[in-house]
Amino acid sequence: MPKNCDPEKNPNQPVIYQIRIKGYLDSEWSDWFKGMIATLEGNDITLLTGPVIDQAALHGLLKKIRDLGMTLISVGPVESFAENTPDIEQ
Repeated sequence: MPKNCDPEKNPNQPVIYQIRIKGYLDSEWSDWFKGMIATLEGNDITLLTGPVIDQAALHGLLKKIRDLGMTLISVGPVESFAENTPDIEQ
């Protein structure tokens, strides 16, 4: 796991995951996938991106993909929202 995505370094921050699946899901599926953002990438690929609070939640998302009968292409963490947000000085 990349160093900047290590949940042990930021235990209060969810890890942001990107999940690629074969097939199209539109934004109406966001509620079913617990707020993940669905982006169509072309070539019949959907990218789901969003925070995952723990490994149990990740397995729950993967189970939903399996239950839909969709093919899982890739799963991986990306930088967290906090690390992508610039510091604001007051």
